[in-house]
Amino acid sequence: MEKQINPTTIYDLIIIGGGPIGMACAIAAQQKGLNYLILEKGALVNSLYNYPLYMTFFSTAQKLEIGDIPFSCIAPKPGRQEALEYYRNIQRHFNLNIHLYERVNSVKKQENGTFTIASQNRDYTAKNVVIATGFYDIPIYIDVPGEDLPKVSHYYREAHEYAFKKVLVIGANNSSVDAALECWQKGADVTMVIRKGEINDRVKYWIKPDVENRIAEGSIKAYFYSEVTAIHENSVDIKTPEGAISVVNDFVLALTGYRPDLDFLRLAGVNISSGINCTPEYNPDTMETNVKGLYLAGVVCGGLETHKWFIENSRVHADMIVEDIISK
Repeated sequence: MEKQINPTTIYDLIIIGGGPIGMACAIAAQQKGLNYLILEKGALVNSLYNYPLYMTFFSTAQKLEIGDIPFSCIAPKPGRQEALEYYRNIQRHFNLNIHLYERVNSVKKQENGTFTIASQNRDYTAKNVVIATGFYDIPIYIDVPGEDLPKVSHYYREAHEYAFKKVLVIGANNSSVDAALECWQKGADVTMVIRKGEINDRVKYWIKPDVENRIAEGSIKAYFYSEVTAIHENSVDIKTPEGAISVVNDFVLALTGYRPDLDFLRLAGVNISSGINCTPEYNPDTMETNVKGLYLAGVVCGGLETHKWFIENSRVHADMIVEDIISK
């Protein structure tokens, strides 16, 4: 997996991010004979590893495949554990050159046209760089007093720790709905606070009716058109259409979404749009940014539109990028 490093090596390609799309880029590079390296700040497919333990993907197994290796799955939709097993097998099969638990701090274009990639361990030199860092590392904070209390989490793993406690879930997307349902099923007293007037239309189609029915029957309390204004040790303040209220509370799951590390892109020289979506500049035919030789792949391409790109529709970025590198 991790090959001996020659400090004078100039890589054809360094890939930042060892998720499915970063791995797909490495497979394409390997098949074309490029000298490449993946740098991943955590475990293999680190974002998937940090997903809720019992999460089910929206995509079918076939649409999560990379490297033309079949993803066998008995259920209609694979879960997190099956996906981790699949991508570990991908690594076993291709023996990709990857350094795990090595965070990249910066990417800088040099006057000679190469890039210096500074990680927590050492500096690397590459002719081309792919940033495939996803979006799961930085929560979108709600910026209210008490958000930093220990009872508040912006990530959800499993329901057991919330069983038989009063849990408030902020948000109405897939992660919020999954957490609300699982916590309720394990005996938690669940309240949802939803900024809009309904559950998000992008919630998985087999989950959305379930949570709507639980809300309709009163099993899960939901405040629509509402916002949390403050979090306290034993309660939460909520602004509702009927006025301000305070509810007794043990835990808060502020699952209001995540965003890419846009500052990392800016420091690398990538132009970011000034609109609300903060979209990075890149050529959709090659995935090359405004910085020659610097490419984007996967979810990071969408800026704050994190629902735009998924594994299934961004796997093609790998071949597009490598073909462009080869053509030069």
